[in-house]
Amino acid sequence: QVQLVESGGGLVQAGGSLRLSCAASGSDFSIYAMGWYRQAPGKQRELVAAITSSGQTNYAESVKSRFTISRDNAQNTVYLQMNSLKPEDTAVYYCNARHQMQYWGQGTRVAVSP
Repeated sequence: QVQLVESGGGLVQAGGSLRLSCAASGSDFSIYAMGWYRQAPGKQRELVAAITSSGQTNYAESVKSRFTISRDNAQNTVYLQMNSLKPEDTAVYYCNARHQMQYWGQGTRVAVSP
C-alpha cells in the first residue's frame, strides 16, 4: 500500500515555473515506477512524465524540453519541474505509483494565465 500526497500547484503566468512534489509513504518507494498525469476540464487524464525505479524517464511530446521529472528515493519523493508554462498546461496534476498495483494521489491544481 502506498499513500501519495501532491503539493506545489498554484496559479502562474505564462512563461513561469512551478515545481510539483509528490511525497510517498507506506511502502518501499524505490521499487515503484512513478509518474505525473494531468487532467484538464473536459479531457481525459494523460501521462505527462514518468520515471522508472532505475531512473529512466519519458515525457509527453507536449512537455519535452520544458518539464523535468526526478526522484529522491531517500526522501520518498518525486518531483516535476515545470518551466515555460503555457495556458494549455492548466490541469489537475496527479502523482502515480506503479508496481504490480498502482496508486494515485488526490491531485494538485495548476492554472496558467495568458
